[in-house]
Amino acid sequence: MEGYAVISACGSQVKVTEGGTLRLEKLEGEPGSEVVFPKVLLLSDGGKVEVGSPYVAGARVVAQIVRHMKGTKIRIYRFKRKKGYQRTLGHRQRHTVVLVKSITRE
Repeated sequence: MEGYAVISACGSQVKVTEGGTLRLEKLEGEPGSEVVFPKVLLLSDGGKVEVGSPYVAGARVVAQIVRHMKGTKIRIYRFKRKKGYQRTLGHRQRHTVVLVKSITRE
């Protein structure tokens, strides 16, 4: 099916196309394994657009895990003036890169 879909994945809404890659929050699974996203909010095949309420019945997106990675480091600096309190923290979010293989409607 040509076109695109909007799916609900990892707490956010993402527009996907066949053959496209996505970077989502960490998903369970090994690289090379398939992941199915059954929560399709919108489906378009070029001229026809179908909006679900809340999801399009029978639609699903199949993707393949490409790799797991970490995002850029974020520095968090906290202080309280005149008190001598300082604290530096860091965080790196874990991501999963997936390749969209197919968008299907049954």
